Amino acid sequence: MTNINSQYKDRLFNFIFGREENKEWTLSLYNAVNGSDYTDPTVIEFNTIKDVLYLGMRNDTSFMIADIMSVYEHQSTFNPNMPLRLLQYVGDLYAGYLSENKLNKYGKTLIKLPVPKLVVFYNGSDEMEDESVLKLSDAFEESVRKQADVEVKVRMINVNYGKNQGLMDACKPLSEYSWFISEIRDNQKDDHKLEDAVSMALNKMPHDFTIRSFLMLHKQEVQGMLDTEYNETEVMELFKEEGKAEGKIEGKKEGVDIVNQLNDILINQGRFDELKRTVKDPEYQKKLIRELIDKNYGDDL
Repeated sequence: MTNINSQYKDRLFNFIFGREENKEWTLSLYNAVNGSDYTDPTVIEFNTIKDVLYLGMRNDTSFMIADIMSVYEHQSTFNPNMPLRLLQYVGDLYAGYLSENKLNKYGKTLIKLPVPKLVVFYNGSDEMEDESVLKLSDAFEESVRKQADVEVKVRMINVNYGKNQGLMDACKPLSEYSWFISEIRDNQKDDHKLEDAVSMALNKMPHDFTIRSFLMLHKQEVQGMLDTEYNETEVMELFKEEGKAEGKIEGKKEGVDIVNQLNDILINQGRFDELKRTVKDPEYQKKLIRELIDKNYGDDL
């Protein structure tokens, strides 16, 4: 299987909806989400920060339409911390906006900023409502929550097949993407390998599907991205079941940081099998950490 990039892998959702060549699909998704009726895809101006990674993957698609800055995120594992993550991401986007437009945030003139609209498209296996709102304030102690001067709201939209039918009807590429993922999962239930499950779903995909020719053209890349996504999901589930391995390194107050660093390295290098093994095999984890320490710190730790 061919890796699409040695530094990061995109998510399939962003690969479909976050590319210049697919602006028509991005606009269709935007209209469906916002109830708008734009018809000219050239109004979209992508401003995705290219070097922002999460679990070794470029995870955000952001773009401007008029005075609206949309930040779209796809998640196959529920993450209640999305308001915090997207708050930080929007801060970076605003910094880029100020720099690009040569605006002075220390000046006396009020800077007019684009309005952020934050959306998470969820298609994980946990049962979720069609739509819900995640709030940054949910992370604050309830007794002082009302005193907060900052709030961030993120719409989480369930895009699993059979959910949000109105949204799917309004955006054909989204409906087709949802069908495609559902077919892959059904194929895997019959013990087919992921690569075969993807091929079977592509072969079964109706010829009148808008995204079919694009996915067929990029078949190897699609398989590579989904392989990474499914590995990521499996790793996250293992962490939830087994507990993160921070506490398994005895005698080192730096253990937490070192384990986190090791996890980042394994994820960014696509070494998911080794990462999964460290969760269940403390001795193997210690071995890799020892190698990391020797390589980076010598006898300092």
